[in-house]
Amino acid sequence: MKSVKARVLLAVCMAVLGILAAAAAAFAAGPNIGVLIYKYDDTYISTVRNALNKALDGKAEITMQDGKGDQATQNDQLDVMIAKGMDGIIVNMVDAQAAAGVVEKIKATGTPVVFFNREPDLNVLKTYDKAVFVGTNAADAGRMQGDIIKQLWDSNPAFDLNKDGQFQYVMFKGEPDNPEAIARTEFSVKQAEANGIKMAQIGETFVCNWDTAQAQTAMESALAANEGKIELVIANNDSMAMGAIAALSNIGYNLEGGSKLIPVIGVDATDQAIDAISKGIMSATVKQDGEAMGNAVAAIMLNMVAGKTPLDGTQYAYDDSGIAVRIPYSPYTK
Repeated sequence: MKSVKARVLLAVCMAVLGILAAAAAAFAAGPNIGVLIYKYDDTYISTVRNALNKALDGKAEITMQDGKGDQATQNDQLDVMIAKGMDGIIVNMVDAQAAAGVVEKIKATGTPVVFFNREPDLNVLKTYDKAVFVGTNAADAGRMQGDIIKQLWDSNPAFDLNKDGQFQYVMFKGEPDNPEAIARTEFSVKQAEANGIKMAQIGETFVCNWDTAQAQTAMESALAANEGKIELVIANNDSMAMGAIAALSNIGYNLEGGSKLIPVIGVDATDQAIDAISKGIMSATVKQDGEAMGNAVAAIMLNMVAGKTPLDGTQYAYDDSGIAVRIPYSPYTK
């Protein structure tokens, strides 16, 4: 009888030890954080992803998913993360206009959420007291492009090919309804004009979904109809800027050491763009600091899952909205 009791007691002790060991392992691993990315192969977002992984390494268990540019796919990924009981969720929306449904689902679970980069309607985020946004002020990127346009115009009269006193430009827009794309498109031209430059758009605005190949195809079309008339290329990001440069180089423009240059301006300061600027085949970009954004998202999320206020112990501050942290841009020229 005693041996039976001893075996039962031993089994209970082993079970308790197993539970304690599992709890200790979970504690050591840190909180479980789900990360939803709009598209892995976006060059800029890759820098944010890398920074996030590095900042959370050893502090959290990360489950990261690629939305592949499809909101329905991202919705399904969110459902799985909610079912798994994530301690916190980080969201880079595919479609920022779909944020209301995402917030509603996460709010129902009481899980902290940090949105980043692709800005939802902040009034939607304000419906949930555990939601924060980390992004940029998109208009600033456009304004910096406008200032760069002024510098280019003043630095080289030869850019005015037809000597009409206007900068004839083509515009590459990221997405039709994306707030950042809209602001960069609008304010780059407005700022240049505010700086005294007369701007004249050639053709339609090319919506190329932040994509290099789409921009190259669009630029080839623009050149076929307007070669010799285009004096400037403005792109919402560096990937599209590189596509435009590829099209230009195919007909002898913007070659390293070449004599024919059409100024091309982007946004992001990707490694490829920085290299192109150093070679003189791209004129400038505006740095969007992916590492700084990833670090901010990680720090804020770790505070929230620990039950602290989002900005506790950080150098960050909210903008006037009271729920958004803005990472500043900076111009990048040779």
